[in-house]
Amino acid sequence: PEPRHGLPGFKDLLQQIARAYRQQRDAIANQNESLRDVLQRMTLTPPAAAALDAAPLAAALRELEQHFDRQHGGFGRAPKFPHPSSLDFLLRRAQHLEGKDSERSLVMAGLTLTRMAQGGIFDHLGGGFARYSVDNEWMIPHFEKMLYDNGPLLALYSQASVASGDPLFARTARETAQWVMREMQAPEGGYYSSLDADSEGEEGKYYVWTRDAVRALLTDEEYPLFVRRFGLDRGANFEGHWHLHGYVDEEILAQEFGISNERVAAMLDSARGKLFAVREQRIHPGRDDKILTAWNALMIRGMAIAGRHLEIDGCIDSAQRALDFIRTRLWQDGRLLATYKDGHAHLPAYLDDYAFLIDAIIELVQTRWRTADLHFAMQLADVLLAHFKDTEQGGFFFTADDHEQLIQRPKPLADESMPAGNGIAALALGRLGHILGEPRYLDAAERTLKAAWPAMTEMPYAHVALIIALEEYLEVPQTIVLRGEGAALHEWQEHCARPYAPGRIVLAIPADEKDLPGLLAERKPQGEIVAYACEGITCRAPVTDVAELQELL
Repeated sequence: PEPRHGLPGFKDLLQQIARAYRQQRDAIANQNESLRDVLQRMTLTPPAAAALDAAPLAAALRELEQHFDRQHGGFGRAPKFPHPSSLDFLLRRAQHLEGKDSERSLVMAGLTLTRMAQGGIFDHLGGGFARYSVDNEWMIPHFEKMLYDNGPLLALYSQASVASGDPLFARTARETAQWVMREMQAPEGGYYSSLDADSEGEEGKYYVWTRDAVRALLTDEEYPLFVRRFGLDRGANFEGHWHLHGYVDEEILAQEFGISNERVAAMLDSARGKLFAVREQRIHPGRDDKILTAWNALMIRGMAIAGRHLEIDGCIDSAQRALDFIRTRLWQDGRLLATYKDGHAHLPAYLDDYAFLIDAIIELVQTRWRTADLHFAMQLADVLLAHFKDTEQGGFFFTADDHEQLIQRPKPLADESMPAGNGIAALALGRLGHILGEPRYLDAAERTLKAAWPAMTEMPYAHVALIIALEEYLEVPQTIVLRGEGAALHEWQEHCARPYAPGRIVLAIPADEKDLPGLLAERKPQGEIVAYACEGITCRAPVTDVAELQELL
């Protein structure tokens, strides 16, 4: 309310604005006209690329290397954000590249994921990630937990766990999923938006500890291990208290204490469980119980991938409940709504809502087939093409053509706190087009990439979601459709879908499913089990022998 720190008080600011509005109307009008002109020029897309090539993929990898923190992982300096799209890109590149290029990608992704999982940005008692770290070491977070971070990170850690075999990644994914189901899923099925950083008016109060409190809870055998692992033998790291940060690996603890790795893990799990039980009695941070369509889509995708790769109890059911909630409450009269709270859904949905949800459904039907879900994805894609597509220059606007009119109708290309809607739209429509053999979706994906080509080539590092879509455009995904029944269908699905294979789409469709859309209608059952494998428009003869299936993979 009053001037301080060299800043005007709010009353003074309002008076200055009122004075300018009365006395400088002509100057303001001229400034408005200039601003409109700049915004208009920003929306003009340069001519589309004659041909799309892999140059932005290599450039993005170089730029990520330049920003990479080789000591602590992550990109850039504090405050440090997780950047899951960049890590996803690096994991994918490690699969596609060979030799040193593959190793460089894997080192950047692996070190970052390890340091975040061990750091204070991860909740070592309750699971889930905070929004960002205020330091370079991932030690002290801004304690707010956001759904839109945890959905992509859940997917990423699940994929990294099967790509690397690292049990740390599997445990991190498992505990994140359990936190989501325990604290972030509404009884109706949708996911809440976030948890506050504060409780009882203090940031981090819910999460931090004193040595005496920890000592009182643990046994004489558990306490020394816990102290070494989480830094209670060092100085307090958060306002006279300790926020848990993994300083010493469990393997090193096993050597120091002369016990097995398994015994170390069991004692640390026991200690963490005791602290968690006591922490549950504290006043919890506030929860934002809005249910946002786009953010829910990111978590549905994460839960589906976690359920497929790690078979975490409840993940797939949780994802389906959330999708069913969106379809029941937020899909009205053939259009999506963006937000739901206290029984009321409203606001026309945006590009991100549609694109993220299509992408999520494609992951979910790979985990557990429901024909109605794929039909829903097609309905969403058709709305995207009918109401969001830039028919002249390619790509998609953020708002629909019948949305409230804005000064500028934006067309987001760059990743921000979430991946760019145009990047996810290009990826999801490309995948849906290959699954169904639908040229409308494939053409829209290609035109999006061409419209974004100047942005991708000028600043690859800022457009990773689009570059991942470009990768799938250039290196067409393998689509495998399985038709069969019972145990054989499940076994073949696991054989195809369990390993980390980012360029593979696997659909396990029961033999008795009817009225399948597009090309799927041609994938008929044959005997107990059959696999149809295609890359783009090139398809192999169907196979009914598991050895032949392995050759296809």
